[in-house]
Amino acid sequence: MNDILLEKPRALPGHSTVGTNDLDAAAAYYDKLLAVFGIGRVLVQPGRAIYYGHRTLEFGITKPFNGQAALAGNGNMIAFEARSRAQVDAAHATALEAGGSDEGTPGPRGPNGSDPYCAYFRDPEGNKFLVYRTGPDEA
Repeated sequence: MNDILLEKPRALPGHSTVGTNDLDAAAAYYDKLLAVFGIGRVLVQPGRAIYYGHRTLEFGITKPFNGQAALAGNGNMIAFEARSRAQVDAAHATALEAGGSDEGTPGPRGPNGSDPYCAYFRDPEGNKFLVYRTGPDEA
């Protein structure tokens, strides 16, 4: 078991998606939000899905394949790791300015004001997100 813990951590998942009922509105929201992370569109399937990332798929918005309404999951949350506390703040502010709702203002969540530094929000369709930074800011 200890050998497993010493292995280099693997970044999971390969990519995450949220469903949307209005692809154009969702795209406008996520274009703004993900720009905070330097992430843009990498694949567009017109009328179906848009995927974002640096060079590969990391996050997507999609109309449900079964044709039913997209619904936010109860207990579901997607976490984005930020490069700095300032980026956590910027992502949270951008999410709210673009039409999202606050689920927890930026701040430390550990004991006695320690790591991690987190912010929570929901997109306009109710999907919940966490943006966090643990440890010192990246250079």
